[in-house]
Formats: sequence, C-alpha cells, structure tokens
Amino acid sequence: MKKNVIVSLADANYFLLLQELIRSIKRFKESENIAICILDAGLTKSQKDELSEDVDEIKSAEWDIEVPGYKVKDKEWLKSQVSRAFLPKYFPNYQKYLWIDCDAWVNDWSSIELYLKACDDGKLGITQTIGPGYKITSKVNWLVGKLAIIKSQNFKHAVKSKIGYDKARKLAFAPHINIGVFSLEKNSKGWTVWQNNLSKTLKAGNIFGSEGLAINMSVYIDNLKTEFLPLNCNWITSNLLPKYDQQKKTFVEPFLPNYKIGIMHLAAGIWKDGKDMRLDKNVEIEIETLDNKKITTSLRFNS
Repeated sequence: MKKNVIVSLADANYFLLLQELIRSIKRFKESENIAICILDAGLTKSQKDELSEDVDEIKSAEWDIEVPGYKVKDKEWLKSQVSRAFLPKYFPNYQKYLWIDCDAWVNDWSSIELYLKACDDGKLGITQTIGPGYKITSKVNWLVGKLAIIKSQNFKHAVKSKIGYDKARKLAFAPHINIGVFSLEKNSKGWTVWQNNLSKTLKAGNIFGSEGLAINMSVYIDNLKTEFLPLNCNWITSNLLPKYDQQKKTFVEPFLPNYKIGIMHLAAGIWKDGKDMRLDKNVEIEIETLDNKKITTSLRFNS
C-alpha cells in the first residue's frame, strides 16, 4: 500500500494538461512509491478510461460545501475551488496529500520530496508568490496625495467575501499564497481550519478564488502552522518567466544562483496573439538562456 498521494483535478478541456502532469510525474523512478489520484470535474468517459491505465483512483468531484446554483452556471471545474479542501474524504487511504493543479508539471523530483517533508507534524506545506525579481506584490489606486485604494488580491477577495474589514486588513499586504500546489497530512487540523474558512468565503464571494482566500485566512489570521517552501517549488510563469539552461537542458530561475525549477505552473496562462499556452501547445514565447541568448519555446511539459 502506497502511503502518500499526489492529487489533481481536471475537466475535458484540461485533459491534455492533466496527462502531461501525470507523465511528468511518472518519468521519475521515485514516483513508483507514490499514488496518483484524480478528481473528475467533467472528464469524458473515454478520457477517464484512458486515465485509469496510469493512475490509482478516479473519483467524481462534488460540491462539498453547498453553493447557489446561479454561481455555478454549469462550470463543473469550479468544484476544484471546494473539493481540494476535502481530499481525505475522497481518498482516505493515504497519510500525506500533495495537490498539484493540472496546469502544472514536475521538472525536478526534489520539490515533491520537499512538499512531503514540509507537511510533517500537521503543518501546511505551501509557497508564497513572492521572490527575487517580483516588482509588484500589491496594487493600489492612488487618489489624492497619500490616499489610496488597496487592490491586492487578498484584500479584494476578502472584502467581496464580507469576512470583515479587520480580517481583510490583515490580509491586505500579506504575501499571497497560491493554493495550486500544497501538502497536508491526513490528520492535520489544517483541513478543518481551511474548510471552516472556505464555508465563510463561499457565502458572499465568488467561487473562483474562494479556496485561495480561505487558505490565506488560515495562515495569516488563524496562524495555521506552515512550512513555506521556495519559489521554485511552485513557479508561476505568468508572474515571472524562467530562463533556460541549455547545457543541462532544463528550466531554471532567472536570477542567481539559477536554481532548477521544481514545479512549473502555468496559472493564469501564458498568452500570445490571443491564445493561451494551456489550451494550445503550439503557442511558444521568447525566453532568455543562461548564456544570454534568446530562444523561442513552450513552457508546457515535453517528454
């Protein structure tokens, strides 16, 4: 019996990305000791049949917290904003859970090991979206003189979710935590803290982003014990493009010492000529190499 599991979710539109994530995991020999489980949020029968050959379990995602039907509008993939906070319910036979969004892929196994280590003793293993090269961490609209309206992601979602201005202010300039990659032990109290906050954020706010706001609340307001992992463990390409090491044939951080990217995450998409790289693998962009050249490439997984 495998003790630990990697979980992801997809609908039919993101099926190819999900396949790439799975292939990026299974190319490492170490993956033989970890299960892969999938939450279905609108996959076709043929897609599930194909997946079943490569993963341990597939379960249909549910609305674990009831939300108004008008908010859903047939977008089954929005279940990812709720169901990922209930992973032990879906897949109860594991000790540690590592969630990876299906628009991410594994470039270096050491990041998997870090996440599994990070959640020891009930801690949350996760990465803040801030690091060298980030020029903007929070947005404000300047009015007159020193007056400004805060536009940070945490603050904006918090106000819309009506959790109270006192809590919203605590989140306003806290480094945003991306929920696209995280780890938790089965018996961690983090699940309950997160679920309670998620119930609050879903009442008034949008479904999309609710689980992210809830986890930020859990860390910055409820002081959930957290192990913050380095940025290369969840490298969000839309925030900062990587560089490419042509000698080692791998993506790396753009600043010294150019650590190898562990998990490449295409959150929010990489857009060119109105096309999103997540949905069109032919989309390529220009990035720099370590020897100051420029190449045109895709940031999606290529086996």
